[in-house]
Amino acid sequence: MAQVCKTVLKLDATEVQSLKEGINIINYPDGPGFIIYKQLDTLKACRNQCKHQGGRFIRDIEDLDQRTVRCTKHFWKLNVSTMKYENPPDSFLQDQLEVLRCDDGGWALLELDPPDPWKTDPRPAEELQPGEVTLMYLTHACVELTAGGLRFMFDPWLVGPAFARGWWLLHDPPEDAIERLIKTDLIYISHSHSDHLSYPTLRLLSEKRPDVPIYVGQTSRPVFWYLNRSGVNLTNINVVPFGVWQNVDKHLRFMILMDGVHPELDTCLIVEYKGHMILNTVDCTRPNNGRLPVGVDVMLSDFAGGASGFPMSFQGGKYTESWKSHFIKLERRKLLNYKHQLVKNLQPRVYCPFAGYFTEAHPADRYIKEINIKNSPEGLNKLIQKDCPNTFTWTPAPGATLDLAKALKHQRDAISKHGSPQFKEHWEFDVYIDEINAAVHSEIFKNRNWIQFYYKWAGFHDYNLVIRMIETDDGFETLKGGYDYLVDFLDLSFPSVRPQREHAYVEIRNRVGVMRNVVLKGLLWDDLYIGFNNRISRDPDIYHHKFWNHFQSNLPLEAPDWDDFLQNLPESTITHKHTNTLMQRLWFSGISLCLWFYSQLQNLCRYVWQGRVKE
Repeated sequence: MAQVCKTVLKLDATEVQSLKEGINIINYPDGPGFIIYKQLDTLKACRNQCKHQGGRFIRDIEDLDQRTVRCTKHFWKLNVSTMKYENPPDSFLQDQLEVLRCDDGGWALLELDPPDPWKTDPRPAEELQPGEVTLMYLTHACVELTAGGLRFMFDPWLVGPAFARGWWLLHDPPEDAIERLIKTDLIYISHSHSDHLSYPTLRLLSEKRPDVPIYVGQTSRPVFWYLNRSGVNLTNINVVPFGVWQNVDKHLRFMILMDGVHPELDTCLIVEYKGHMILNTVDCTRPNNGRLPVGVDVMLSDFAGGASGFPMSFQGGKYTESWKSHFIKLERRKLLNYKHQLVKNLQPRVYCPFAGYFTEAHPADRYIKEINIKNSPEGLNKLIQKDCPNTFTWTPAPGATLDLAKALKHQRDAISKHGSPQFKEHWEFDVYIDEINAAVHSEIFKNRNWIQFYYKWAGFHDYNLVIRMIETDDGFETLKGGYDYLVDFLDLSFPSVRPQREHAYVEIRNRVGVMRNVVLKGLLWDDLYIGFNNRISRDPDIYHHKFWNHFQSNLPLEAPDWDDFLQNLPESTITHKHTNTLMQRLWFSGISLCLWFYSQLQNLCRYVWQGRVKE
């Protein structure tokens, strides 16, 4: 049975407002009910059911901080703020429900069903021989798993940039990485972000082997939604349901799981070979809603942070350099602690922090590179080594290979050290940026009506937000002759000045090449936002989830029909750009004509004067 994510409780805005700070218990006569812990604007929730023997919780009269509940069966105590059992200590973690903020101001509590699908058809672990299971690190989130002679590659980003031109590979992959990709037996791609779904890489693959089996999860927005427009010919893409074993052969199988926070986008992976499990959580914020197998043989995860436009791309108000630096430092520490705690809870036998080796390499993004400091895998592994002495930690370098049989025995030669140089020194900036900037000269941008056509295609409206979009150069200076316009999403109008009514306002300055490429191809706005290709200021300073979620996740799957746009343009329409060009031509023609008349008059006067002198 495929795993699904279901809503188990819905609270409207009024019910959310009525929740008290601390513990709220919602009981039902025919079920376990729910416990909701509220702290300011944050909610945590779980079912009101003890993991020991299923007893119900009540308030703990000894708890003065409003954080602990007590089971009525055996008096176990649960700290709801951490979801840890305090008595007995080190026993269980309570299974949390995912809390989703709804657009109407309410909250929904979500639960995965079944919660632990990997327990289906369990297999005992068999003895592994050296060389039987290996993991070769290539670069960023790309790893080649070899199991019993079969090659399984994860998230191959091997060439080119990601997020338009914002992210570049920190490491050179091994020289034979593309050849390895072409010879692989199957590929897993976790989600559609371009540091995992790399069309420049897949283009090279498709030229040699378009029929390689590729597996993706059944996300609501298809991972390969853009394939038909990409120019990449891949013929063997397999979309599989969540939480179902996919058998490769009698020993090798895998299962794709969803992310509890972004089930429409992110996925993670469990691979099993002869009863040995490899867990790859990739970029998931809360993989499988926080329920993961304990004691897996290998765990791979991200580590770096800094993979968002916030707050690096924000300007004005509180967004001073010191504020940004402080915020980034705190967020980096939170992520480090979360990964540390996750590994501590799951106790994998081998742990490898791997997804996060990217850099803002282009000279125009020097500011982002300097402020967007990331976690180091070495630092994370040092934390884990203190608390998890039985976990073998691996800080990967491109081309290095881990032999699982040896690593499980903590042998010193479990990792081969050979590989390519640690850091890249050269990137093919012009090749890829010229391709992006080609959109600047597209015919559609010669007519201002493209603005209305595009935003009506996007389909976002009935929201009291006005945005100002400004086209800029690489340094985010206003582009002379570029577009500068307003969009009022309340009625999807395009006013020349801001409306007089009270409204939220966001000003977004976009690099012209990236913005026009996004518009022309109907791409999601991740290239702009995650790629650091814009600068944003907002009044008031609040996050408009509904707006950003639409343009980053919910744009139409089909591109705007620009052929229809061009064919239906009124003949009389001339854009501001054309108008400027025409006026300039007329102006210069007038000046040239005047200068010609002036020169002829001078010649005539000179001729007359010379004639008089001769007389």
